Amino acid sequence: MYAVIESGGKQYRVQEGQVIKVEKLEAPEGETIEIDRVLLISDSDKMVVGTPYVEGARVKARVIETAKDKKVIIFKKKPRKGYKRLRGHRQFYTKLQIENINPGG
Repeated sequence: MYAVIESGGKQYRVQEGQVIKVEKLEAPEGETIEIDRVLLISDSDKMVVGTPYVEGARVKARVIETAKDKKVIIFKKKPRKGYKRLRGHRQFYTKLQIENINPGG
């Protein structure tokens, strides 16, 4: 069984036991959270697609850690103009372990 969830404006295909990195969530480490923005649930024989979300469906996940990701380099240059800009950025992320997918009613 797998589900497609939405978190931080992005969509993730998740299965039980999988570890994913999502945009930072305000939850302490070790806490279990419920994600109710489930777009699709698929079992081996049937698939339920939401409009936009599946009614009553929940995905339980445990917060493993919140940390900063690798640095992303932003470099801008205009040829023959002497214009160069170099900026760096480290985005926060939350690592989740999917524990349970509940299809609801």
